[in-house]
Amino acid sequence: MKKTGIELIAEERQRQIEEEGWTAEHDAEHKEGEMAVAAACYAYPNYDEDWAVQSQLQWPWEKHWWKPSGDRKRDLAKAGALIAAEIDRLQRGEELTIKEDIK
Repeated sequence: MKKTGIELIAEERQRQIEEEGWTAEHDAEHKEGEMAVAAACYAYPNYDEDWAVQSQLQWPWEKHWWKPSGDRKRDLAKAGALIAAEIDRLQRGEELTIKEDIK
């Protein structure tokens, strides 16, 4: 039986914590919505793996962190895990800080 979307997202979030080190303490440093923006980049339909597309979508981190898999479901799991991390950050009471140039 295939895993559900929520199972894939939970597995990816666990991988991010265990393998990448993206703990709650690390996530707390991203107060300008970066995780949500990164999620949007991974979730964008029919994205091109070309860096130019992600630059237009405002990938929030250095280029070497952009790691599309070429597998739509895998990239959507990454997007979901990043959204989950952002929700958890907000649930902990860590406010969103909006950059001045976005207001």
